[in-house]
Amino acid sequence: MVVGAALPYCGLPPVPGTLISRFNLDPVLIGALLALGAVHLRLTARALRPVAAAGWLVTAAALLSPLCALSVALFAARIAQHMVLVLCAAPLLALSLPAPPHRGGRLRLWGAALAFLLALWFWHMPRPYDATFSSTLAYWAMHVTVFGSALGLWRELLHGGAELSLDAMAAGTASSMQMGLLGAVLTCAQHPLFFAHLTSTQAWGLAPLMDQQLGGVLMWVPGIALFLWVALRALDRLRRTLDAPPAT
Repeated sequence: MVVGAALPYCGLPPVPGTLISRFNLDPVLIGALLALGAVHLRLTARALRPVAAAGWLVTAAALLSPLCALSVALFAARIAQHMVLVLCAAPLLALSLPAPPHRGGRLRLWGAALAFLLALWFWHMPRPYDATFSSTLAYWAMHVTVFGSALGLWRELLHGGAELSLDAMAAGTASSMQMGLLGAVLTCAQHPLFFAHLTSTQAWGLAPLMDQQLGGVLMWVPGIALFLWVALRALDRLRRTLDAPPAT
């Protein structure tokens, strides 16, 4: 914890042996998740309700489980929390959302990809990242913008029509590359970049630089794999469209 700073949203950094009891029981957050989940499930088609429920359960696990407290101690845990939200919860929720209108689809797709890039890079720069440990407002601004932009991007990638297959392939590849690049920058840095974790990693057997490098790898590899899958999915959809017999 930063000396003299406000208490981080998820509390003091935990130590081994105490983590299992460190659930986040914030009643406002629990109430918000229950309300949003209930509304979403009510508006979701019956066939997709299990997908939507799974998305909200994963979201709740990322925000309410002891991972919240561990993310105060370890940069790698904060990255793991973000990857659960961005690469697991967001696609599930996006898949259960209604398809966006076809009009303006290309502009929305690239706008969503740009918004995700800006949110991801901004909040994983040293000053904005460290600010989330002294301001609850900054903490939630980070999570809402990163998660929200990922949800918007996944909705465009998963629901786009065949006419947007090339754009979906390009946007998925670009998102994979920018996420992998950020992970590589964090992994290959020669010194710790985040002041908030300088004194909280040793209890977990990690030097601050090792913790940062582990977080970079967690962002680098899964991000590349999943967004490249989206690109390949779009390519396959385009191939099947081109191979289909012409309408008579």
